[in-house]
Amino acid sequence: MKDLDVATLVAVFQEMMGWTFWAVLVACVVATLAFAAVLVRDRGVVAARLVRAELAGVLGGVAAVIAMFAVTNSTPGDMGGPIDWLLAVGIFVGGLIGSTIGAYALMGLFAPTRAPVALRGERAIEA
Repeated sequence: MKDLDVATLVAVFQEMMGWTFWAVLVACVVATLAFAAVLVRDRGVVAARLVRAELAGVLGGVAAVIAMFAVTNSTPGDMGGPIDWLLAVGIFVGGLIGSTIGAYALMGLFAPTRAPVALRGERAIEA
């Protein structure tokens, strides 16, 4: 593996993950497009939705690490050097970020929040 190119990475990941590689890849593309659509529709990030999505993202990070151990047929006791632990942390962070984006997009598409009166262009009533 002297040269690292996209075809080599696809072959390695497909060998490791089987048919689920393509399902994960499609899910990543769909989640990214849905996230972009929600951002454009809402004209920015909704903070409350982002916090809830980040909480869901932690579960996604844990699920990614569990999936890593299932795919590689290993346990945390098999992790020997620091690079193994760094890779596990990287997989957790990747799962966290991907799950956060996906959860934000799902919440934005299926449970849209109503903008406050002042943000809709109407005159706000002050107490």
